[in-house]
Amino acid sequence: MISSRARAIAPSETLAITEAARLLKAQGRDVIGLAAGEPDFDTPPHIKEAAARAMARGETKYTAAAGTLILREAIERRTREDTGAAHDPATEVLVSCGAKHALANLFLAVLDPGDEVVIPSPYWVSYPMMAVAAGARPVFVETRAEEGYALDPGRLRRALGPRTRMVVLNSPSNPTGAVMDAAATASVLETLRDSPALVVSDEIYDRLVYDGAPVSPASLDGWGGRVVVVNGVSKAYAMTGWRIGWAVGPREVIQAATRVQSHTASAPSSISQAAALAALTGPQDCVETMREAFDVRRRYVVGRLSAIQGLQCPTPRGAFYAFPRVSDLFGPGPSGRPVATSAEFCALCLEETGVALVPGGAFGADRHVRLSYATSRDLLAEALERLAGLAERLLGQGASRAP
Repeated sequence: MISSRARAIAPSETLAITEAARLLKAQGRDVIGLAAGEPDFDTPPHIKEAAARAMARGETKYTAAAGTLILREAIERRTREDTGAAHDPATEVLVSCGAKHALANLFLAVLDPGDEVVIPSPYWVSYPMMAVAAGARPVFVETRAEEGYALDPGRLRRALGPRTRMVVLNSPSNPTGAVMDAAATASVLETLRDSPALVVSDEIYDRLVYDGAPVSPASLDGWGGRVVVVNGVSKAYAMTGWRIGWAVGPREVIQAATRVQSHTASAPSSISQAAALAALTGPQDCVETMREAFDVRRRYVVGRLSAIQGLQCPTPRGAFYAFPRVSDLFGPGPSGRPVATSAEFCALCLEETGVALVPGGAFGADRHVRLSYATSRDLLAEALERLAGLAERLLGQGASRAP
């Protein structure tokens, strides 16, 4: 009774680990969850107040499938300020139920069975599954920690083929925190110049950057008709539960994605759209306050992780994740149980220490784990202390110290 498409889709490991940690906590276990990609800050008051006013005005009905025009106009202004590229808010902006929904709409609107989607690895867990859901094949391009997770033009070129219909870029990156600067972005686009593939640029973490500045591919001359920018309010404004994201790009693509959305979600929440409008048009000091707090935590977490024997952790330049390599700790575990994969390491870590991490295998990098530092300094300190103790025990039992 289940379609082959659904059978091919694996559940989200980030959500699965988060749920497992929640259940253990409900049972009375002392659990510290570092798995979810969610700011620990509350949504700023002026945004919540805008939602309350919208409800009081009776703005509780369906909106246009693509979202309210006033919000689309605000999104277009924000995107134009960031990229210099102008779009028609009425036909080239789609508001969706989160950036993830915007991406899913695009995959379904653009891809046919047998098409290929080029995805740099490590990658956000949902990109490959979205390709599979559309009947397409994900093609991965390795990026390496020792190269700053830069997308190598030669490896990218070898991944392109006659069925390549889409290339997904994510800067700042989830899970690595890598940021594509102007030179890196220009190099990637030059490699794609002769390919007809659509470039989908996931920029959901663009306000959470600490070193350097990301450059959207939509900002480069001549690429306005080839790039769709995906963004949203979840990360920058601590609005994950409000579920508002968007896509801005070529009319043909946006209109096709809008038709998909009209039959799957009807429209985003009218109340959440009013809140998102307040986020984009209201005071922005709240964003900087959160960014500065994340930066302090970033430096603390990387310093602590780097001091733990058996771990290697490059410094992320954006987002709110660290992506340490833990494969030196693979080997015999407690009671002789082997630890040979990132999933086994994370399961052991949750069981032994109560710290929830996400296996790097979910991101295409099985020697790593992802942890979010979007939580309090006290919880981070306790979690890292427990992780250090686990590392010491594993090394004492003869971990592999893999190269």
